[in-house]
Amino acid sequence: MYRLHIANKNYSSWSLRPWVLMRQLDIPFEERVTPFEPGSPGINWATFRTFSPSGMVPCLEDGERVVWESLAIVEYLAERHAGVWPVNDEARAWARCASSEMHAGFAALRSLCPMNCGVRVQLHRMPDALARNLTRIDELWQQGLTRFGGPFLAGDTFSGVDAFFAPVAFRVQSFGLELSAPSMAYVERLLALPAMQQWYEAALDEPWREAGHEAEVQESGTIIEDRRRAP
Repeated sequence: MYRLHIANKNYSSWSLRPWVLMRQLDIPFEERVTPFEPGSPGINWATFRTFSPSGMVPCLEDGERVVWESLAIVEYLAERHAGVWPVNDEARAWARCASSEMHAGFAALRSLCPMNCGVRVQLHRMPDALARNLTRIDELWQQGLTRFGGPFLAGDTFSGVDAFFAPVAFRVQSFGLELSAPSMAYVERLLALPAMQQWYEAALDEPWREAGHEAEVQESGTIIEDRRRAP
C-alpha cells in the first residue's frame, strides 16, 4: 500500500492535493502526518528529510520507491490508476496545463491568502497582484467548466486538475474571496466533496498552532472567526 507523508491539514495546501485525489478516487493509502514544528515552517527540514529527499511534503512511498512534489505524485498515480486525468485527449491536455500553472504560479494568492482552513478573515486590502491572480483563476475555471461541460473542471468527474485547485476553495472560504457565480458554485461543489469534508473536519480538530503560519494570516487581514475546536 502507498504511504503518503503530509503535514498539518489546517495549513498544508501542497499535502491536500494528492491526499484529496487519492481519497476521491478510492486509491488506498496509509496517511503519515508529521506536524510543522514550532517556529518558521522551514524548521521541519531535518525531520522531513528522514523520509523526503527534498525535505518537504507531500511525499509518496510506494514500497522502496519514493516520489516527492505534488505534481510528480499525481503523474505517478496517473500511470497506475484510471481517472487521475481525463480520458479525452483535449480535456487531458487542458487539465495538465491548468494544473501546472497552479503548481508554479499564483504567488500573490499563496502569500497573501495562505491556507488556514479553520479561520475566517477580512482582508486589509485587495492588492493588484492578488486581484490579477483571482481574475486568472476565474478565467481558467469558467473555461474548463464551459468547455468540458462540468460539473468539474475537465468534465463530469473529479480529476487531478480539481485536486490542484482544491486548496483554492479553502482559501476562498477562509478569506471571503469573490469570484464569478459559476466559479463560486464550483467552490461550493469542491467544499461539499466527502474527501474535502473529511480533511476540513480533521483540520478543525488539530491541536497544533504554528506561529509562522498564523502570523502570515494576520499580516494580510483580521481574523473575524476561528472555528478550530482544539485550543
